[in-house]
Amino acid sequence: MSLRRLAPPEMQPASFAFTAANAEWAKKMIDKYPAGRQASAVISLLWRGQEQEGWVSHPMIEAIARMLDMPYIRVLEVATFYTMFNLEPVGTFLVQVCTTTPCWLRGSDAVVDACKKHIHLHPQTVSDDGKFSWMEVECLGACVNAPMLQIGSDFYEDLDGPITEKLIADLRAGTQVKPGPQNSRLSSEPEGGATTLKDPSLFDGSVIGQYTAYAPTGGGTTDAEGKKPTQGASDREAPAQKPPGAAT
Repeated sequence: MSLRRLAPPEMQPASFAFTAANAEWAKKMIDKYPAGRQASAVISLLWRGQEQEGWVSHPMIEAIARMLDMPYIRVLEVATFYTMFNLEPVGTFLVQVCTTTPCWLRGSDAVVDACKKHIHLHPQTVSDDGKFSWMEVECLGACVNAPMLQIGSDFYEDLDGPITEKLIADLRAGTQVKPGPQNSRLSSEPEGGATTLKDPSLFDGSVIGQYTAYAPTGGGTTDAEGKKPTQGASDREAPAQKPPGAAT
């Protein structure tokens, strides 16, 4: 089990305050809960604070504790428990590389190597230009498009070493990068294109009305008859018990 701590004092900012827009949002979020239950908004406020600053700092935790009338230690427990909260400064682009088994089998080691080469040798360390940091994470939920990584709210899939290097270079240069599969694949369809359900008539409506409903013949049970409720086993009379020794 890893121990998560806040960044050391020398890395902490002097203070924290929500922007005017975020403060108004936070008030609305707190008002959703009845009196005495404002602490239920703690994760939402921590998340909005991280979106604003990039990470969760000591002053941020203190400010949110005051807003929610919570002990500081209770907010600290939440921030250090959930790994989605960054407890140290991160780059403008936080690259989260999935290295769970499906991605590893598909080559996530090459993606990690690209991050080590072009961001920093060590994870959770901000690059020299301040634009990037990277970390390994557990499953990001797009195993069929493995390997993949997440930056902000966007997912980049079907990666390899060179593609990852180009992705980092484009983001560093300010070039817009399209999220999703980074090869010719559309969404999560098979590589090379669809292999099933390719007949256009399945989707264009041209076969509507060409087939009649199945009608049983020869005394078979109709659909309506088959859906009629039947007598439950508990409602039926149990078969008579044969006396001991009777022939079967």
